[in-house]
Amino acid sequence: MQEPTSLILCAVADQPRHGYAITQEVKKISDGRVTLRTGTLYSALQRLLEDGQIQVHSEEIVSGRARRTYALTPEGRATLAAEAERRLAVHRPGPKGAIA
Repeated sequence: MQEPTSLILCAVADQPRHGYAITQEVKKISDGRVTLRTGTLYSALQRLLEDGQIQVHSEEIVSGRARRTYALTPEGRATLAAEAERRLAVHRPGPKGAIA
C-alpha cells in the first residue's frame, strides 16, 4: 500500500473528515513530512470509495460548494489493521540467529 493511501485511511479512522481536514490530519500524523496535493487527495479518495475502503459519511453545501465527509468502512478498518501489522512485522526482529 502506498504511503498516501495508508495515511488517508489513518486520517479517517477516528472520525469522519472532509477533504481539507484530511490533508491537515495527514500532515499532522506524518509530522509534516507528507503534504497531499488536491489532485492526489481526490483521486485517492475516489479509488478508496470504489474499493469500498471508505464511504461518504455526509454531504452539505458550504459557500455554494458541496462538502463531503468521508468515513472508514469495516473493510477499510480491516485493510488498515492488516497494513499496520505488515509494517510492524517488517520492523520486528526475527528469531535469534536468523538471517534476513
